[in-house]
Amino acid sequence: MPFQHPEEIGYGYVVERYAARKESGHARYLVLKSGRLLRPEWPHAERFTRHLIDDSATITDAELEALLGYEWRSRLTAAWLIGVGRRATFRERIGDLLLASEFCFSGSAYCFALARFGTHTDAEILTAYLDHYLPRTDLHYDQPAALGALLRLDAHLGTHHADRFTEPDGLWDEWTRGTGRLDHPDNTPAGLRRRTDLHCDFAHGWTRP
Repeated sequence: MPFQHPEEIGYGYVVERYAARKESGHARYLVLKSGRLLRPEWPHAERFTRHLIDDSATITDAELEALLGYEWRSRLTAAWLIGVGRRATFRERIGDLLLASEFCFSGSAYCFALARFGTHTDAEILTAYLDHYLPRTDLHYDQPAALGALLRLDAHLGTHHADRFTEPDGLWDEWTRGTGRLDHPDNTPAGLRRRTDLHCDFAHGWTRP
């Protein structure tokens, strides 16, 4: 199939088909943002997840590019589909979008995708993001998601990229103090790692052979 530029596909089609599609009364992007699919008590989790897995395998690269070229709802959805399907050809694109941080909410999905790819290159992308944004205590962006993803990659790769961020009075402590998040239990390194593990292990459990 010849490559189609995103504008040839049409934003309306890809947003409606992949991001705004209703799953048991909820738009897909809202379910992904809220984490509802990870809640055992949600009765539609299996159906939702099967549709997500199917789309992650069948969506074309051009359709993903179209989603990534739009706003936060479509970018969040695209990053989840990329991460679930481990579409590593989008690594550079995801890294550029993460560092640019143009929209709210979608950055955590970029971090999920990089954690799913699971390579040293992904750890370097997350490290570069944290080097850039942790000193900015005025910005509440995706620092927690990036650190959680980096901690997961360190554990799997046997590396120590996150050590200099998480050392006592290091950049992570400075950022949490500066943003008023120091005492939130979910913002400890262990809590952030658990959150990333929850998402990645969930995706792995549905996609492994």
